[in-house]
Amino acid sequence: MITEKDIRPIPNYILQRIKKRDNLVYPNGDSQRRFYAYLTKYGGELVKVTVAVKNRRNKTRDWLYKQVAVHCVHSDICLIKDMVCYYIAGYVVGWFEQGLQKYPKWFEKSFWLQDYNSIDPLAPIVNAEYALKFPKYKYSAADKYKDNDLFRYLRIYEEYPQAEYLVKLGLSYLATSKIILKKVGSDRNFRKWLIQNSEELKRRKHFIYIVTRSYKEKASLSYAQSYEELKKACKKNYRAKSVIELFGGDKSRFFDYIIRQDTNLATYLDYYEACEYLQLDMTDSKHLTPIDFKRWHDIRIDEYRTSKALKDAEERKEMYAKFASVAEKYLPLQRNKDDAFVVVIARSPQDLIREGDALDHCVGRMNYDQRFIREESLIFFVRDKQSPDVPFVTVEYSLQNKKVLQCYGEHDHKPKDSVLEFVNKKWLPFANRQLKKIQAAA
Repeated sequence: MITEKDIRPIPNYILQRIKKRDNLVYPNGDSQRRFYAYLTKYGGELVKVTVAVKNRRNKTRDWLYKQVAVHCVHSDICLIKDMVCYYIAGYVVGWFEQGLQKYPKWFEKSFWLQDYNSIDPLAPIVNAEYALKFPKYKYSAADKYKDNDLFRYLRIYEEYPQAEYLVKLGLSYLATSKIILKKVGSDRNFRKWLIQNSEELKRRKHFIYIVTRSYKEKASLSYAQSYEELKKACKKNYRAKSVIELFGGDKSRFFDYIIRQDTNLATYLDYYEACEYLQLDMTDSKHLTPIDFKRWHDIRIDEYRTSKALKDAEERKEMYAKFASVAEKYLPLQRNKDDAFVVVIARSPQDLIREGDALDHCVGRMNYDQRFIREESLIFFVRDKQSPDVPFVTVEYSLQNKKVLQCYGEHDHKPKDSVLEFVNKKWLPFANRQLKKIQAAA
């Protein structure tokens, strides 16, 4: 078993690789902590060393680094140094040795601690090809494996060598599924089917049961995946229920329409609410399921926007005042801490219109302002800390359910994983705590 005495300094060539990769992602440096990892060998066993790096605040060239974890490929324990994992905040690293703190944090020690194997930031590995030096991993295609947990893949590869076949096809996300691997090993036709559909499988990550079902039923992968994603999205969106009722409660009919029109749930719901605002008869199929959805969506949104703009000036003035009052009430939910992103609350309906125009989505053209005033849901803007005035990502937050209802970037596109992780793991828990304080003080 590896001990503190086995820990060696980071080789210079590895340090250069880490720095080069970090400079590509953070060319101007960043005071936020990030992780990278490299492979090496201790006592004949393949080992992964995780390195935390950051820049000293306002000093981009002052690049700091430290080893924080060592994992062995077959061990149930690992060694941790100056790092702790919180359920909400995630991984926290102490930098006392590097002179960034006056005092060490409670978890900072001068020696390595044994801890559970689950404490693993799953950082990108800068020398994955090193695994190929081990005879049992020589043909594992470890250097081509694209998902996060390489060690999990290698352990599964030992039992199912056919996992290499999937990695070489570019399907790393399927290479750790035992259901898929067993089928690859026993069904020649399934292997052919994977090759024929590899491009589509690579374009988006599919649920395992969708892959096996599509093969068995000779069904469209894209259609089946979209259908399941819509099913999950409807469960999370309280507005979907009333729309499905208009389809006679037939979810399949509704989902089929959405998929064939190449749109998404959020866009259809915005269209539906525009039609409701314009008092159109939604039992009429020409409104419920227009043949050219995109064209009619744009028309209805424009009609809605025009109608809204013609409201009485006094009513608008009152609405702006109410909006500002609600925004003031929930200001504590904003976040501007030591993160790569900041979160600010919309302060007026005009803010919503400006955001919607900049990102080409519906936040400024639907009744989000009314839901905001009624305190049903709030709109927050996520900004890159380096460009706090540039529209980036928009979040709709439910005050009742204390959940994120929508989180979209430009053109209703899903934000990057780093943004989603920040929103769900940092800002959302923070916002919920602040909301609890506001409600307790009321």
